[in-house]
Amino acid sequence: MGRGKQQQRKWRRKVVLICIGLLGVALIADLLWASSSSSTSLLLFPYKSSFNTNYSATKEVISNHNNNNKDKKDGVHGRILSKTFADLAGPQLQWQKMADSPVPRLDGAAIQINDQLFVFAGYGTIDLVHSHVDVYNFSSNTWGPSFDMPKQMAHSHLGMVTDGRFIYIVTGQYGPQCRGPTARTFVLDTLTKKWQDMPPLPLPRYAPATQLWRGRLHVMGGSKEDRYTPALDHWSIAVKDGTVLDKEWRTEIPIPRGGPHRSCIVVDDRLYVIGGQEGDFMAKPNSPIFKCSRRNEVVYSDVYMLDDEMKWKVLPPMPKPDSHIEFAWVVVNNSIKHPDTKKMILVGEVFQFQLDTLKWAVVGKLPYRVKTTLVGFWDGWLYFTSGQRDRGPDDPTPKKVIGEMWRTKLSLPLS
Repeated sequence: MGRGKQQQRKWRRKVVLICIGLLGVALIADLLWASSSSSTSLLLFPYKSSFNTNYSATKEVISNHNNNNKDKKDGVHGRILSKTFADLAGPQLQWQKMADSPVPRLDGAAIQINDQLFVFAGYGTIDLVHSHVDVYNFSSNTWGPSFDMPKQMAHSHLGMVTDGRFIYIVTGQYGPQCRGPTARTFVLDTLTKKWQDMPPLPLPRYAPATQLWRGRLHVMGGSKEDRYTPALDHWSIAVKDGTVLDKEWRTEIPIPRGGPHRSCIVVDDRLYVIGGQEGDFMAKPNSPIFKCSRRNEVVYSDVYMLDDEMKWKVLPPMPKPDSHIEFAWVVVNNSIKHPDTKKMILVGEVFQFQLDTLKWAVVGKLPYRVKTTLVGFWDGWLYFTSGQRDRGPDDPTPKKVIGEMWRTKLSLPLS
């Protein structure tokens, strides 16, 4: 009992989890590169406001008519948008435009180590993928020289985490369009810029939740080899200082709900998995270039936690269903910030999760809505770069892939 009370007091000191609306949520199925904005189907995802200690997945409701929540048309395409996905009220943050990334990218990855943001891979266009790393220095606010990735490394939908020097990279999609995933894994020494192989995953996965926890590299969920079917698998392998200590991956407790594009963080020795989706684009049958074909997607707002009991617990959901947020958060003073977006409908809010009260709030707005953005935090400044932005203030559907870098001075309560 004494240990439990001590842990509760320690947990209350971990003040806030902040989600900054910069990512993509596929509420209404849209083409990957927004080549067509027409869409008539509507996915509505009600979220729960109460805290449940036992697992109970948030249910999805698929509808093409009004609900009782006074849905409204988006004013552009005549769609009926659920009030759940309407822009939420929040203060306007003052954003400054910084130097653009050397290349625009979508579905890339980013890891911050001290004052450096390492930005990996991603699509340049649907037919072009990047195979290099760009590095942004927050102290000088400049982009430094880029360097190449291993030729066998995936180009998008990566799982990635750092221990403060070494970056562990697992699985992901190899090539453009909607090609298949690879099970290959790598580790990068950010001081020497040298790469090494790690044991491959038991099975290839798209965009799994990835995190270091208790000396082990954990990989959870994602999509299966067909790029669409949610995976529940949870594997781990022991690592230390860039070295793998096990010969093979160990099977762990499955994640309650599968799927790709979620945030995964560790705070106060607790592992959190946030948001995500089920379903994704698939390769068109018999297409020699694996041309992407639209499929239904279900985006959710679920928040799960794994702790000492090694049982998944359900926490209060996000204010909106949110996906493509795996690299849109940062930990600051044991708080977490991350960007999120809505539609395909995109989201432009900054969300805050108070860990002591388990309540979400909106603490700011982005300069525009954007998905798969990449985020860092340094010296009180919140930065985001890259992704796919909206068509304008009145149209939240995705359009242009960008390489822009923005920042805002963020002042947050610590208690």
